[in-house]
Amino acid sequence: MPRTVTVGLDGSPESLAAAEWATREARLRALPVRLVNVWEPAPEPMAQAPLLGAETHQHWSERIPREAAEGIRARHPGVDVTTEQLTGRPAEVLVKAADDAELLVLGTRGLSGAGGFMVGSIGLAVAAHAGRPVVFVRAGEQAADEHLMDPTGIPSAAAPFHPVVLGLDTRAPDDTLIGFAFEAALLRATALRVVHSWNEPPYIAYGLPPDIKMNARLAAQDAAAMTDALRPWREKFPVVEIIEDSLSGKPANHLVDASREASLVVVGRRIRRAALGAHLGPVTHAVLHHATAPVAVVPHP
Repeated sequence: MPRTVTVGLDGSPESLAAAEWATREARLRALPVRLVNVWEPAPEPMAQAPLLGAETHQHWSERIPREAAEGIRARHPGVDVTTEQLTGRPAEVLVKAADDAELLVLGTRGLSGAGGFMVGSIGLAVAAHAGRPVVFVRAGEQAADEHLMDPTGIPSAAAPFHPVVLGLDTRAPDDTLIGFAFEAALLRATALRVVHSWNEPPYIAYGLPPDIKMNARLAAQDAAAMTDALRPWREKFPVVEIIEDSLSGKPANHLVDASREASLVVVGRRIRRAALGAHLGPVTHAVLHHATAPVAVVPHP
């Protein structure tokens, strides 16, 4: 079965934005788009209620993905778009659907009055358990948002892409995560901005003033570790410009700041086999809720 760019579609503005983003991504990757609508049957006797009966089921399971597919085909001629209706618990069904996808795309609501996402429980569960990369796209995301301004200062999808941003842990760099970010940058013909942060010694806790020389040594050591981790990737992707940012402070804060001028933010999730417990690290969790660009969560060992 060929890989697809798969979208979880429920008819909401955020899922329609996700479908548009997925279609643009599919064109970059020369892959088909698969629109997946999940119907979770209402329990008896609620299923007998008029608003939850067969007519509603038909509307959600047939009309919404069909109309979405028709719109995508009209706006993006040449992209292969298929639809599929599945039944079950949405998070479980979407995790399984991701198995056959190059990546899975989900929509998120924007936070009112501030930049960022409102990632619901289904999205978090899918990100925590899917075996393939999951990309979150906020409601209202436009193609031009991922691009630089044109020469007149107007956002334009015809202008070059903003850089792809990668959050990297230099203590345990993972090839799956780094490779995904480099490929995303290559597809967009843009730079890859790699962000890593390090912590200053807790001077305040001991009542000591900052040691400027020590901080400089720590910064130099961290920058050298980042350069070493990226060296083989420079050779593998010689056309991709790499911007290395070794910064002190909280990594989530730096990634959220970088997202404001990014076409895509790439973060990792360690694969955990335990059924219970947290599966998303604190940095990834924070980035998911507060980044203003699309976010790709890449599972890795």
